[in-house]
Amino acid sequence: MSKSACRKICVITGTRAEYGLLRWVMQGIKDDPELTLQIIATGMHLSPEFGLTYRQIEQDGFQIDRKVEMLTSSDTAVGIAKSMGLGLIGFADALHELKPDLIVVLGDRFEIFSAVSAALVARIPVAHLHGGELTEGAFDDAIRHSITKMSHLHFVADEEYRQRVIQLGEQPDRVFLVGGLGIDNIKRLKLLDREELEAAIDFKLGSKNLLFTFHPVTLEAATASEQMAQLLLALAELEDTQLIFTMPNADTDGRDMIRMVKEFLAQHSNARAYTSLGQLRYLSCVSHVDGVIGNSSSGLAEVPSFKKGTINIGDRQRGRLQAASVINCVPTRQSITAAVEKLYSLDFQKGLSKVTNPYGEGGASEKVVEILKNHVLDGMVKKTFYDLRNE
Repeated sequence: MSKSACRKICVITGTRAEYGLLRWVMQGIKDDPELTLQIIATGMHLSPEFGLTYRQIEQDGFQIDRKVEMLTSSDTAVGIAKSMGLGLIGFADALHELKPDLIVVLGDRFEIFSAVSAALVARIPVAHLHGGELTEGAFDDAIRHSITKMSHLHFVADEEYRQRVIQLGEQPDRVFLVGGLGIDNIKRLKLLDREELEAAIDFKLGSKNLLFTFHPVTLEAATASEQMAQLLLALAELEDTQLIFTMPNADTDGRDMIRMVKEFLAQHSNARAYTSLGQLRYLSCVSHVDGVIGNSSSGLAEVPSFKKGTINIGDRQRGRLQAASVINCVPTRQSITAAVEKLYSLDFQKGLSKVTNPYGEGGASEKVVEILKNHVLDGMVKKTFYDLRNE
């Protein structure tokens, strides 16, 4: 079969973390002779402020077919809403030009909401990955469930999430339990040893090391900046500890949080921040630090596979599945300090060897590609609501 006659699958990605989860799905599509991979890069991938991470996609051997510029210079609520409008216009053009048979999206970000909205109007089937999950401290929750209702194939990480997608009215035979995609990176990447990592990030690790990823919160009473201030106060008290920061996302108040991190770095020589570590360096960091702190989904979905502790701050990830290695705390200086003390406690460290990751043991990417390749697409865009009362 010639590539021109193959099923065209368009993967849309807007952030470094999202691409890291999608990478092996993209590779599987690219390698399959019966599939044609199309890629649209958007959002933070195209922003110098956030590291121009589309370059990593190209370095991994992929061709980006279209770039949809949509971020404004503002991270206020008005600025984010305007970015969504720009994205809707850009995706309408890109999808009209590429004419994919199916688009693949992941998660819950506003860039993806714009992309799927354009696909809905264009009557292009959508495959949604990591639906059914909860993040009750952010408006991502509503965006994720809205994307579910505009999608036609669903790939979920746990049976609880599968049931939630069905509860939203999706047909059970279109909801596939495949596990968490992030574990495939852990299994398939050759991680850097300590010396290689130190050279790659130009930063010397110490006897104690912690990794931080703290993103804006959009539905909590305290602002993202107030929460970041409490976190930095707690970190300033740590002794003999090397601190590695990955910068926040381009969400509401994100730029103010970045400014605060930079001010912290100017006063603390034991800290270093990175706009984007990429999957190899990030996962290598996880393998060598004592634990991770923040409110990123990675701390819940991927870090447990390393038998490392996660300090999960605030409600951003409230509602997600959690391993026993996760320590939850409120976003105050005192609570964060107490959580760090627990992380380093002998009893907690002993228990980490028994931790299992609730998101599975890997292999999700291959399962997704197989279904994308073989599932019948004819008539898919006309959906019927699955009513639980009919069971």
